Amino acid sequence: MKLPLLDAIIFFVLIFGIVLFGASFFFKNRTSDQFTTGGRKMPSWAVGMSIFATFVSSISFLALPGKAYMTDWNAFVFSLSIPFASYAAIKFFIPLYRGIGNVSAYYYLEQRFGVWARMYASLCYILTQLMRTGAILLLLALPVNALFGWNIKTIIIVTGLAVMLYSMLGGIKAVIWTDTILAIILITGALSSALLLTFSMPDGPGQLFEIASANNKFSLGSFSPGIKESTFWVVLIYGLFINLQNYGIDQSYVQRYMTTSSDKEARISALFGSLLYIPVSLVFFYIGTALFSYYSAQSGLLPDYLQVEGAGDKIFPYFIVTGLPTGITGLLIAAIFAAGMSTVSTSLNSSATIILSDYYKRYFNPKTDEKSSMRILYISSFLIGTAGIVIALLLVGVESVLDAWWSLASIFSGGMLGLFLLGYISRKVRRIDAAIGVIMGVLVIIWMSLSPLYFNEGKMVTFRSPFHSNLTIVIGTLTIFLTGFVLTKIVRKYTPQRGG
Repeated sequence: MKLPLLDAIIFFVLIFGIVLFGASFFFKNRTSDQFTTGGRKMPSWAVGMSIFATFVSSISFLALPGKAYMTDWNAFVFSLSIPFASYAAIKFFIPLYRGIGNVSAYYYLEQRFGVWARMYASLCYILTQLMRTGAILLLLALPVNALFGWNIKTIIIVTGLAVMLYSMLGGIKAVIWTDTILAIILITGALSSALLLTFSMPDGPGQLFEIASANNKFSLGSFSPGIKESTFWVVLIYGLFINLQNYGIDQSYVQRYMTTSSDKEARISALFGSLLYIPVSLVFFYIGTALFSYYSAQSGLLPDYLQVEGAGDKIFPYFIVTGLPTGITGLLIAAIFAAGMSTVSTSLNSSATIILSDYYKRYFNPKTDEKSSMRILYISSFLIGTAGIVIALLLVGVESVLDAWWSLASIFSGGMLGLFLLGYISRKVRRIDAAIGVIMGVLVIIWMSLSPLYFNEGKMVTFRSPFHSNLTIVIGTLTIFLTGFVLTKIVRKYTPQRGG
């Protein structure tokens, strides 16, 4: 299936224009502070749009409608946890990071537990971003390959180099301003799809809601207590911990808190960027439900290969190409591409920042000058981007690697969040207690992540985790926190007090 000429022109003009626009910020980056924080003068609304764009990826653009199409709105409960996490960011995290004044999110961990904690967290972050970059580049290449017939590996290389160009040359200013444009394209595309679907029903918009309601498509999930199924409460708790991780310790977000001129502006940006995701994700879920009603009312429009179980993620791309007017299709494809570009550019800039602050300045040249700092930022961006391209090329045609990676990603994220909460909440935790807590927590997360793959037959089922996979980060984080906290209490209780 080939894309009409007008759609192809719209797609290429938008993407090429964004790359040129981002690269133009090269002339405004004279210092490492401008490259990593934008000189701390970025407007809060643009930073908020960038936070939103960082949260949304091309995976979300396709997966959320696919989820709603196949099931219901249970996954939307994840979005409902965001206000709690954004409140924590505004109340606790933003004042903490801006008070410290260091651009690295993991400098605080060194202050609390020593160098090992900072290195552990920053290394986990970089590894996460490398794999994330590779996965996103691969997922961006697949629809372009289907539409234009180009070689997937060629698309990965060209796309990776294009994003690397503007993020490496333009720094955080390019990332934030291009994110703002990309977010507008994304929202416009989603709203256009939702409206066209609503008014394309054979018997009018009311038919959409009748079919969806009859099939329980608006359900938020069961409200019963349980740990094995994806209930309302399981998704809500999972979302709370994931979003605390995002807004509390993720370098991609923390770095943006440092780009505004004041604590007030940083709070506004965090609140705007986080809360914007809720209605936009609602639109994505609505699109999935509307697609279900649309193709249920007109079953002949959907080919047989898309009427099988597990094909939900392919329904929205199919509708974009076959069901949208010429022009809107190009906009939607650009929106999906834009979401991925935003994620990759953020990963490159934030990873380069971590390499400079947590490694180069920490170990190699603490008194580095601006010229050397900028050189390290450019080289780091290039190396991270190149590594991401290589990983994407290695992942071509190997779906199991993607699945395994997203399972293993929780090992890193769970350990980082638990360690941070332990240091922030309990001021008297010792370094050794924190280290033991991290080891125990990571072991629990590994067991919960991998036991379904290895303990699924015969007597081995006994060793399988009884918890839903969404609870992995929850149980792992709590294990780290409680282990460190309890060890501290035990040591204090049985250690003779001096004096008195």
